[in-house]
Amino acid sequence: MGRLPDGKACFVPDVCLGERVSISIEKDAKRMAEGILVAVESASPDRVEPRCRYFGECGGCAYQHMDYAAQLEVKRRQVGQVLGRIGGFRDMVVEAPVGAPEPFEYRNRITVHARGGRVGFYRRDGRGIMDIERCLLASEVVNEKLAGLRERVPEDSVRTLREHEERRGFHQTNDAVAALLRDGVLAACASGGSLLIDAYCGAGFFAHPLASRFERVVGIEWNGESVALAREAAALNEIYLEGDVAAHLEGVLSGEDAAGATVILDPPAQGVDARVAELLAERRVAQIVYVSCDPGTLARDLKRMSAAYELKSVKPFDMFPQTAEIEVMAVLTGAR
Repeated sequence: MGRLPDGKACFVPDVCLGERVSISIEKDAKRMAEGILVAVESASPDRVEPRCRYFGECGGCAYQHMDYAAQLEVKRRQVGQVLGRIGGFRDMVVEAPVGAPEPFEYRNRITVHARGGRVGFYRRDGRGIMDIERCLLASEVVNEKLAGLRERVPEDSVRTLREHEERRGFHQTNDAVAALLRDGVLAACASGGSLLIDAYCGAGFFAHPLASRFERVVGIEWNGESVALAREAAALNEIYLEGDVAAHLEGVLSGEDAAGATVILDPPAQGVDARVAELLAERRVAQIVYVSCDPGTLARDLKRMSAAYELKSVKPFDMFPQTAEIEVMAVLTGAR
């Protein structure tokens, strides 16, 4: 976001912080405008040449024109701005993001669209499919499968190409950063306790390695296949409940040890159900560790619970380098 000569805010992609640029106005509303980059008049030292020849036209990446360290700083600022604007946490210091060990070739799966003889991703401008021979974010195995798909010239369809075909249930697309995120959650839960509630638990990605630190572990998940996988690997002190998260959470929180419990929240992008936030605000637990792939819904949910909890820390994890997406871990305590 920059300013036009008249002071109006203008949003322009492919620009770095601190640059002076020439743009072409695409949309001009009363309070803001949108433009496209024409020329960089004064370049940032963070500007780099994008590695991908599709960058700027393909809708997948947004930050390839920035040095990776600069990408992380932009994402840290994004998280802070969203927490302030939506959640009201204007004084919250967002920690430095945990970067990806490999900023390229990290994706263990991609979803491609086949249409009219083209195989690839949606164009940034929304005008059809961008024909992609190789995705620089995807692993070598995934790109080999993309090449094989292109040879067969598939009919119009949507295909997910996976590096790990044997995996069942939900898994993060970046194995290396997923492991770092799990380490972060484990560190936040280092003190253990009598009860761990893992809401939206999937197949037990966080709960299984934490079982030895808690007397009792309760996982809650709506997806039946994920619950079955969690139960297969469960220790004796782990139970997994299938169904509505809010309904099961209400039952678990009615127990006598709920006040000292740690709760992990790892919902989909739409955030937690409103009833889940209400329950946690009503029946205060000792600690909440909230893992989110959408800072906007995270900020909304933290605001819903802010009267009952103190937001102790916010740490981003760059699950999706070169894109504008970011994973965030927030830790709250019911110490007020």
